[in-house]
Parts: sequence; C-alpha cells; structure tokens
Amino acid sequence: MDTAAIVMGLAFAFMWSSAFTSARIIVQDASPLLSLALRFLISGLLGVGIALWMGQTWRLTRGQWRATILFGVGQNALYLGLNFVAMQTVEASLAAIIASTMPLLVAVASWLFLGEKLRLLGIAGLIAGAIGVTLILGSRISAGVDLYGVILCGIAALALTFATLMVRGATSGGNFMMVVGLQMLVGSAILFVAAPLTETLFINPTWPLALAFGYTTLVPGLTATFVWVLLLNRIGAVRAATFHFLNPVFGVAIAAMLLGETLGLWDAVGVLIVTLGILAVQVSRQRPEEKPAVVPAGGARKRTRR
Repeated sequence: MDTAAIVMGLAFAFMWSSAFTSARIIVQDASPLLSLALRFLISGLLGVGIALWMGQTWRLTRGQWRATILFGVGQNALYLGLNFVAMQTVEASLAAIIASTMPLLVAVASWLFLGEKLRLLGIAGLIAGAIGVTLILGSRISAGVDLYGVILCGIAALALTFATLMVRGATSGGNFMMVVGLQMLVGSAILFVAAPLTETLFINPTWPLALAFGYTTLVPGLTATFVWVLLLNRIGAVRAATFHFLNPVFGVAIAAMLLGETLGLWDAVGVLIVTLGILAVQVSRQRPEEKPAVVPAGGARKRTRR
C-alpha cells in the first residue's frame, strides 16, 4: 500500500466517521429519510455537475450502471438510511462502532460466497471481532440501549458490505465523479419514495441543523464518497476496508468532542479486540508476493510481481 493510498484512507476514515455525529445532530431537527433524500439530491447534482465540468460522461458501461445502481441502493438508501433512522435513539459512537465491523463482514462474505480462502489467522480475527462486538453490545444492552436502533445499525452494516463488494464494477471504466454523483441520485430517488411512507415528515429550522446538513452534504456525502471510490479502485475492496477499523476511534472522538458522548470500559476493550480482529483478517488476506500498482487515470487496476 503506497503513501497516497494511506493518506486517502486516513482522510476517508476521518470524514466518514464524522458523518455519525452530524447525522445525530440532523435527526434531532428533521425527519431522517427526508433529510437524507435532500442531502443526496444536492450532493448528487453537485457530483454530476463537477463530473461534466471535468469532462466525464454518464455513458457508462453496462457493468458500471449495474454496480452504480446497486451501490446507490446498498450504501445510500439502505446503509445510510437505516443509520439515520437508528440515530434517533442510538448514540453516534455506537453506530460508528457497529459500522466498523464491515471489514469483518466483507471477509465473511468473500469467504462464503466468492470462494476466497481464509487462513487460520483470518479465522482467529473473525472470532476476535465477534467477541469484541459481543462485549460492546453486552455493556450497552445492560445500560438500556435501544435494541431496535441497534438492529437497524446491524442491517445497515450488512448493506454496506454488499455495496463495497458491488462497487468493484463501478470503478472499472473511469468516470469516478460521475459514478459518485449518479449513485447518490439513485439513493435520493429511493428515499424520496420511502420517506412519506415510513415517517412523519418535519423540519425544524435551526442553526445546528443547517450547519450539520451543509457539512454532511459536502464532506462525508460528496468528498468522502469520491475518495472511497478512488481508494477502492487503487487498492481494492479488501485493503480499502481495513481503514474502517479507524471509524470507532474517530467516531467516538468526534462524538465526545461535539456531543459529549462517553465510552465505557467494556466499550473500549471491545473496540480494541475488534480492531485487532480486523487487522488479523486483513493481514491473512494479503498476498505478500503481490502489490497493487499505481492506477492510470481511467484505467483498470494492475498488479505487478516483485
């Protein structure tokens, strides 16, 4: 993994983790699915406009269109939609911790459904991750956490896993910013239909809502997603997913600073175990004889042997 990929991964992890705090602020003053649909509409139009300015086109390949639609449904409509609903009752820090299990879920899905081999170290990492999550949820349940919200966060993590695996096809033909904008418009269209059917629509205009909405739209929404798509193309889903283990660290820190949320002892122990589990899984899936090469603009990712 080269320096550029590391910088991109760290930047993505910070921006992505900050979305949990801004989402928690938004859902206090606006219905979650409506606010998210509006965010995706604005981010998507901006993304498409920037892509056209960059000379990109929406004449995508059939595989790109398929992956873009699936990514829009999996990440935007399901993952973020469910998380927004859940954070009406669940703390931003807990949502970030649950989302951080995505690399473990990617490994399991690749093992079970894509035929990828998982070595003993990887299996140990999966077991460690399960133990860590159990410790965190056990301490939160004993403290009276909203189980419905936790379940929604869990389903959301599964949706993000699906989206991460599917996005490979969306990066194969370039036009990255166009792909980002279009998949947001897909999510927006779905959520505009779902919002009036599943929630009471309301917006309570406040400065915190305006600032959080603007930040979420431009930073986690547009910039982080663009960086994520570039990162997936540069180093692949397996290596890129590693950066999600930073979500609990960044997510808890930002939530503590802006929302005053705290992390208990068992939460901290669980996060540490989950982090070690994720690292074990990622190390077990790396091939030491191969390394990703720098990807030419608009080109497919190549591999070179040492």
